[in-house]
Amino acid sequence: MPAHPDLVAQNAQFTKKIHKLSDNVFTAVGYAASNVHFLVGEAGIVLIDTTETTQAAENILSDFRAISNLPITTIIYTHSHRDHISGAKVFAEGRDVEVIASDNFTSDLVGVDQSRPAPNKALMARTKRHFGISLRPDERISVGVGPGDRPMKGMGAGYIEPTQRISERTQLNRDGFDLELVKAPGETPDHIVVWLASQKILFSGDNFYHAFPNLYAIRGTPYRDFDAWADTMDQLMAFEPEVLAPGHTQPVVGADAIRTALTDYRDAIRHVVSTTVEGMNAGLDPVTIAADLRLPDHLASKPYLQEFYGHVGYASRAYFAGTLGWFDGNPTNLGELPPVAEALKIIRLAGGADAVLLAAKTALSDGETQWAMELADRLIFADQQKDAASKIKIQALRYIADFTVNAPTRNYYLLAARELEENLA
Repeated sequence: MPAHPDLVAQNAQFTKKIHKLSDNVFTAVGYAASNVHFLVGEAGIVLIDTTETTQAAENILSDFRAISNLPITTIIYTHSHRDHISGAKVFAEGRDVEVIASDNFTSDLVGVDQSRPAPNKALMARTKRHFGISLRPDERISVGVGPGDRPMKGMGAGYIEPTQRISERTQLNRDGFDLELVKAPGETPDHIVVWLASQKILFSGDNFYHAFPNLYAIRGTPYRDFDAWADTMDQLMAFEPEVLAPGHTQPVVGADAIRTALTDYRDAIRHVVSTTVEGMNAGLDPVTIAADLRLPDHLASKPYLQEFYGHVGYASRAYFAGTLGWFDGNPTNLGELPPVAEALKIIRLAGGADAVLLAAKTALSDGETQWAMELADRLIFADQQKDAASKIKIQALRYIADFTVNAPTRNYYLLAARELEENLA
């Protein structure tokens, strides 16, 4: 299946390799969606993040044993996303290890109150589409910040609960390393970064990676604080690192390159905020604002701000909803018709289901794929010409998927198309 050439080319970021950052610091990239960092000390190893599956952790540890056989004694979680905390038991190798996280660390792997209602089924379905979990590797080009073809056995199975929680800024020495752990909210509120001052290496978690930041994840997330994430870029720059080891994609080396990248990241986030706010204050709706929003040329051209993972338009709509809520300001939409009721009226107005189906076919043949999908949806909602409309939507989804550079969108469209196809069988 064809894919956007830039998305394919980005796979160079996920070449499987253990990068040597210094004589005793290493980063494993390309084994899974997320990276694992090893600080080889005097009698043990400090590990930063533990990847997404037990199988990936086993593969990383096996290859790393060619470098050092010292035991892992301390594990640091940069944040609570499961792709960073799911391999800890593998790295612990049956020993009791110290596990450090922030004092507001929360994870869906533990401590979930099952007595309270939660949209877990909806989140699981959307997460599966977001990451293209059941797509073939040749369909799932990547996940935007990690390789598409990676081991999935043991997702979430190797988590160890933190034994120590830190607040704001903590100095500690482990295995001969003087480390500074600093709370730095960005992709999540519970983020911490790890600063190894003696070697000027900064482990930044998911506050930076080689893609436009995922300010809103289509799998479904609470509001991510855009301003806090932008401010954190200034916080990271203040360390003046010479090596930046992110939670995804390859390290960035060189003080000037790092400062430029973090500055651009900050400015891109702030541009989304300022442009969205300008539209909001002008009385525009979130769809219109997002459709017209573009990064300035000097930012849009940067390789680490391509929309491989995050998406400028999705971010703008999330900012609108996160600050003003779901209501777009148009009083008509306070009493908006449900999709089925609206579809029945539109079909009647158009002259019947056959007329809408013909319009959808014409839109598809003319390359107006979004309009084709919207027309098809009305027939699907109304349960009129449903099979024919579903086939049009399937074609439109696959067509758009082939032309998008955004990996989550591609994966979501392709898996949604497959689900529709299975329902027709």
